Amino acid sequence: MIRIAILGSTGSIGTQTLDVARQHSDRIEVVGLAAGSNAEALHAQSSEFPKAGLALFSDSSISAIPSGIEAVCDLVSQENVDMVVVSVAGVVGLIPTLRAIEAKKNIALASKEVLVAAGEIVMPLVRQTGVTLTPIDSEHSAVFQCLQGYRQDQIEEVILTASGGPFRGWEIGRLSTVTIADALNHPTWNMGGKITIDSATLINKALEMIEAKWLFGLEMEQVSLVVHPQSIIHSMVRFTDGSVLGQMGWPNMRLPIQYALLFPERPDSGLKTWDPVASGSLTFEDYDHSVFRGPDLAREAVTNGKTMPCVFNAANEAAANSFLRGEIEFLEIQDSVERVMQSHVPETVSLESLLETDNWAREEFQRTAKRKTSV
Repeated sequence: MIRIAILGSTGSIGTQTLDVARQHSDRIEVVGLAAGSNAEALHAQSSEFPKAGLALFSDSSISAIPSGIEAVCDLVSQENVDMVVVSVAGVVGLIPTLRAIEAKKNIALASKEVLVAAGEIVMPLVRQTGVTLTPIDSEHSAVFQCLQGYRQDQIEEVILTASGGPFRGWEIGRLSTVTIADALNHPTWNMGGKITIDSATLINKALEMIEAKWLFGLEMEQVSLVVHPQSIIHSMVRFTDGSVLGQMGWPNMRLPIQYALLFPERPDSGLKTWDPVASGSLTFEDYDHSVFRGPDLAREAVTNGKTMPCVFNAANEAAANSFLRGEIEFLEIQDSVERVMQSHVPETVSLESLLETDNWAREEFQRTAKRKTSV
């Protein structure tokens, strides 16, 4: 029996993690639930999982639920927790993840931003404490599965796949008219608002490229990106002998969640098995680098190093959420990220410098954003 605490239990990944826990109740026990600010939804979940401790990320004087980052950190550090599922959007999951690792809890990671902003701190701590960190993202789960039984020095290249989002093939002029509803209309996946916007800009793939570097001990030159609209091959690994392995299946997050929680076991998931005949043709294509600049900005951030990836992540988070509030245009998201990066002088990485840099990048975005309401 594995005892899990879920950070972001009311979100898309969190609720699907609870589905996996229900299906495998003989193997998984939910002992902790944390949400951003939705106390009502958290109470509803606790009625089904009465043994679970509760916490809210947002400070609240209204709810009786313990709230604030320290409350979340206390939750993940409890003795009865074996694994922490980190599925919150944004860098807010960083400090609780570090505290969980320090408490020698295994991590199932869905929040890209944790490694994008702080991979230089997180991964050495994982190795030092001897905990396991397994990825939940379908792309990184695919790579993780393909690498079982192989050595790192046998990896030539990791090829991440992208659906292309709702604007695959669009020219930049057409993107100037994009609405929030357009950007949230993903052709393949049903995800939360911020990550769906990241998919529309391809910045989700940029974040995944940096995450892959840290997860698998790669150079950025070993991480590439290809558009695969059918979303059947979730990612591939090219080995030094020229062989390529890929992991395939219908688009469904429950399988990578289950794999992360129960690795190395593979119990029946109850999901529909992929059928190559029913699937039809699988296609691959490049993306327009001049339109979708996020992946190249990610490479630039890693090349500059130090605190620059943290700036890339924070500026994008601020810009994507600003777009969702209707404050900026769609194309202003990646323009804002580039502008904030250009204003930053990278600093040596520490937890303190990362937190200060994260705040600075958000403030710099607010100061320089080209808002719809500006004259």
